[in-house]
Amino acid sequence: MLGSLGCPYTCSFCIDSVVPYQPLDFGGITEDLRFLATTRRRPRVGWHDPNFGVRFDDCMEAIEAAVPPGSIDFIAESSLSLLSEPRLERLRRNGFKAMLPGVESWYDMGNKSKTGKRTGMDKVREVSTHVNMIQRYLPYVQTNFVLGLDGDSGPEPFELTKRFIDLTPGAFPGYSLLSAFGRAAPLNLQYQRANRVLGFPFHFLDNNHAMNVRPKNYSWPDFYDQVISLTEHTFSRRAIANRFRANRTTIPKWMNLVRAVSSEGFGRIKYYKEVRRRLDTDAQFRRYFEQETTELPEFFVDLVRRDLGEMYEWLPAGALYHDPCAYLKAEEVLVPPASTRVTSGSERVSV
Repeated sequence: MLGSLGCPYTCSFCIDSVVPYQPLDFGGITEDLRFLATTRRRPRVGWHDPNFGVRFDDCMEAIEAAVPPGSIDFIAESSLSLLSEPRLERLRRNGFKAMLPGVESWYDMGNKSKTGKRTGMDKVREVSTHVNMIQRYLPYVQTNFVLGLDGDSGPEPFELTKRFIDLTPGAFPGYSLLSAFGRAAPLNLQYQRANRVLGFPFHFLDNNHAMNVRPKNYSWPDFYDQVISLTEHTFSRRAIANRFRANRTTIPKWMNLVRAVSSEGFGRIKYYKEVRRRLDTDAQFRRYFEQETTELPEFFVDLVRRDLGEMYEWLPAGALYHDPCAYLKAEEVLVPPASTRVTSGSERVSV
């Protein structure tokens, strides 16, 4: 369900950063939930809002007016700044089972995590304390991070995330590689002006299989070395065991375990290692990443072919290629050659 559109925050990488926050009709939300309760026995509702609960009291009153507390299980994505302890108590009372707050970065977005100007290890400690408190009220917590932001450099951002994992063993960390989605965010224009956007097909732009923005402060091999190290730490036997013990209820325990040993954990480590290996051993692969060629490496073509199976033959010619600077070209204002126009009498003005 949706309770709102847009977002009050302005994270430059986010597709909702330029969409004004717009709550939907709260009476309509109540009606929808009432109807849902008549069609399912204890339904589960995922709120697809970029940030659920910006109008917190209004949202909760709409839910409370619909059904008795605990009649529906809810999952939501929100910001730490919205999740105070009294609100967590109210969320628990009304059947919220999982929360996905965005941390994003240890150096930016302090207003979103309610850490102000604190950065680095100070922010790690504060966010960890907050997330551990959330887990006392809600059974499942996933914390979201973006890897490769321009404010990151060196190993420190990745090492800080490792410390967060150690200090917050119950939370499942979700990692997204920085990606530029067409016209979705104005920041994409800056990436294109700097010639940093690669033409990866949309098939791979799921925040994990390809990063289509060349890192500002890392070489590709160094970046993937850091990503692999963090992912291995996240899904080490020790971290998996700590996560299993730290969660109190059965479903979160086993969900985290399955996510860790499947394509999201072990599978992703294997994939990243293959990409890293090819950066050293496959010249055409490396040339594509360094933007020396636009020909998609056969490695990625084979993945599309495998994923689509028989339907691969139905792809139209050129389907795996696009102009990664199309947004910039569409926005450019061509300056005409110097010319003149008559304004009044014989006065001429250059335009």
